[in-house]
Amino acid sequence: MSRYILRRLIQVVPTVFGVTLITFVLVHLAPGDPVEVLASGNGDAAYYQFMRAKYRLDESLLTQLWTYFANVLRGDFGTSYLTGESVVRMIMPRIGSTLLLAVSSIVVSTLVGLTFGTLAAWRVNRLLDRAVLRLSVFVAAAPSFWIAQVMLLVFALRLGIFPTDGRNSPGFEGTVLAMAIDTLWHLVLPMSVLAIQESSTVARLTRTGIVDQLGDDHIRLARAKGLGDLQVVLRHALRRSLTSVITVIGGRIGHVFSGAVVVELIFGWPGLGQLILSSSQSRDTPVLLGVLMLIAAAVVLMNLLTDLSYMIIDPRVRLK
Repeated sequence: MSRYILRRLIQVVPTVFGVTLITFVLVHLAPGDPVEVLASGNGDAAYYQFMRAKYRLDESLLTQLWTYFANVLRGDFGTSYLTGESVVRMIMPRIGSTLLLAVSSIVVSTLVGLTFGTLAAWRVNRLLDRAVLRLSVFVAAAPSFWIAQVMLLVFALRLGIFPTDGRNSPGFEGTVLAMAIDTLWHLVLPMSVLAIQESSTVARLTRTGIVDQLGDDHIRLARAKGLGDLQVVLRHALRRSLTSVITVIGGRIGHVFSGAVVVELIFGWPGLGQLILSSSQSRDTPVLLGVLMLIAAAVVLMNLLTDLSYMIIDPRVRLK
C-alpha cells in the first residue's frame, strides 16, 4: 500500500507540470499585451520596452517557459505585474476560503445525495423514488449561476435570512467561536449552490447502484435471513454500490472547483475565484499561473484520496 501511495504521489508531478505547461502556452498566446494593460495605453515606446525587459517579456516563449519552471522549482512563483507583490503572498490568504467552500460542498452533497438516493432505492418505482429522480434531473439541468441568483434574491434580499456577500460581517469582532459561527452563516448560501447540483448526481448514482445490487445473490440471502427492505438496502446494497459513487465524486472535484469560481464572484466570497478573474482581466500572468497550478495540484491529490478510499469501503479491492 505504501508503495502504491508513493507511486501515485510521484504521478502528481508530471500531471501538474502538464497542466501548467498548457496553461502557460495558452495564456501567452492569448491576444493582448500585459504591459499595455498595465500602462492603460498611455505609455510611450521607451516605457513599453523598459517594462518588457523588466519582466523578461521580450524573450522568446521557450526561454520564458524555462525561466518560469526553474523559478518554480526554487519555490519562486514570481511577482504580480500589477502590484509587484509575491504571488505566494497573494494566494495564501485566499486558499483557506476556497478550500472551505469546495470541501464543505463536497461533504454536504455526498451526505445529502447518499440519503436521498438510498431512500429512492428503498421505495423504487414508488412516489418517493419518482420525486427524487425528477427533482435531481431538474437541479442537474439548472446552471449554477442561476441557482445562485435565485438563492441570493430569495434568502438574502427578500427574506434576509443570510448575508448577501463576504466571509464575515463588516467590522465583526468577537471570540474565535463567534467568528467561526459568523463564517458558517456566510458560508451557507454559496456552499448550498455547489452542493445542490452535486447532490443530484450522487443521488441518481446511489439509487442506480443500489437497485442493481438488489438482484444479486447476497441480497436474496439477506432477505432469506429475515432482514427487512431498509436493512437490506443499508447493510448490504449501499456499501457495495459506493465504489461507483466515489469514482464519480472524485472525477467531479475539478467541476466543484470551477463552479466555486463562479459562486465566489456572485456571493463576494474572498477566495481564489476573484483572484482568477482580476488576474485574467489585467493579464497578470504570474498570478493566474500560480492559482491554476495550485488548483490542479489540489484536484490531483483529491483524486488520489478517492482511489485510496476504495480499500476502506470495499475490502474486495486489492492494490497491485
